[in-house]
Amino acid sequence: MMLDFDRSDTPATVATELADTPFAAANAPGAVFAKMGLASEIARAIARAGYTEPTAVQARAVPQALTGADLLVSSQTGSGKTAAFVWPALQRILDARHDPAKRRAKGQTFGPRVLVLTPTRELAMQVSKASSTYGYGVAGLRVAHVVGGVPYHAQLKSLRGPLDILIATPGRLMDLMNSGAAILANVELLVLDEADRMLDMGFLPDIRRVLRHLPPKRQTLFFSATMPPPIAQLAREMLTNPATINLERQSTAAVGITQAVYPVAQELKSTLFLAILNRGDMNQALVFTRTKHRANRLCEFLVKRGVNADRIHGNRSQAQRTAALAAFKEGRCRVLVATDIAARGIDVEALGHVVNFDVPLVPADYIHRIGRTGRADLTGDAFTFVAREEEGDITAIEKVLGKRLPRVTVPDFDYNARPEAKLEIPLGERIAAIRAKKADDRSRSNAKQGGRGGGGGGGGSRSASGGGSRGGSFSGGGGRPTGSGGRRFGGPRSGR
Repeated sequence: MMLDFDRSDTPATVATELADTPFAAANAPGAVFAKMGLASEIARAIARAGYTEPTAVQARAVPQALTGADLLVSSQTGSGKTAAFVWPALQRILDARHDPAKRRAKGQTFGPRVLVLTPTRELAMQVSKASSTYGYGVAGLRVAHVVGGVPYHAQLKSLRGPLDILIATPGRLMDLMNSGAAILANVELLVLDEADRMLDMGFLPDIRRVLRHLPPKRQTLFFSATMPPPIAQLAREMLTNPATINLERQSTAAVGITQAVYPVAQELKSTLFLAILNRGDMNQALVFTRTKHRANRLCEFLVKRGVNADRIHGNRSQAQRTAALAAFKEGRCRVLVATDIAARGIDVEALGHVVNFDVPLVPADYIHRIGRTGRADLTGDAFTFVAREEEGDITAIEKVLGKRLPRVTVPDFDYNARPEAKLEIPLGERIAAIRAKKADDRSRSNAKQGGRGGGGGGGGSRSASGGGSRGGSFSGGGGRPTGSGGRRFGGPRSGR
């Protein structure tokens, strides 16, 4: 249209006419995302979240996904895969709302239109947050996530009523399906996020059971950080004529990550890490250990020496894991120690350092770990502490990377010093300590019960008036209660 500025128009009138011009449309917030085929509501929310242009995987995957085709994507950790499937999922929801045949009557429950399966709780929460962020302009959008480690019955409420997107870990989803709470008969889009990790962690049987409850006519998207041949073959069996992106790409680290190896004796790793922290060049660090026990011990070592540290692994409750991750993201925690189970669920903006306290046994895990830094084309440092017995593991990683990583020694650090304390207590010693503690607890309990019974050691059950047991009888003077008092109540699986 042509604007006539000679006539006497109010600023509001001119602004309204300008808004209708091609120039305004091309420069509106989110215009570059609208060109990908996304609705204006989604495009504006993406721009509102701080995006100015799509990443490489988003630019290639989103248009393909919007055609309705199955998709198989292998791309580096930190490349923007989550947005690459959340954006098309939101578009599908908007399209369904404008399709009279797919509109839902008020009050009817049909289950989710989109189902996203993830291997870890943290990743499920990350996808849930991304769905709400990018769906900011989608009126009435309902997103729910169900994971293990949190009260089962509290999650039932989130599944009531119409639901657009459901994000779940396979174990907890199976619990909800078995109880009839999760209805999957109307899923139109299935997303397997970090598919290789789910398969590696043994979720394949659960995934196959979930597939049997889904409509055969649906769209399926496989998003994964790595795609080794066995996983690629399995994906082809589950997908129908999928479009593939970066399938040939081998495991590599993101370009912006500076990698280095720190040779050090196993017993001096803790002291070396503390020395690096004290140099002041590392504001925050995400540290990976091989076991939960080592994560606990390293965290205790740091806290005792004045470092604000926390840990996150499978033995921690969901509340503890969420609190630790929140403190780390907000800068209140300087060091977060984690095991590989959490490696793909941690997304911290502009994280500067990742430290492999222990060399991962699998090269792919190395890629996932260090991918927590250098995300979205930013830069970061990845340090790996290598003991003599781990040289074979780092060599295997270097073979996959196609280069030898530089070796670094810290000036003024005494590599011949005697360790302050043993980081890892041998398993036999830990088991012996646990048994000793249990024996001591039983001894004190028996002594306490004997005192209540007036020192009596005779047989027979104690009467209620004599301070007897609740829900069962005692055999002898200090035995354990039996009968209904010893019942254990079953319940749903905690999920994975």
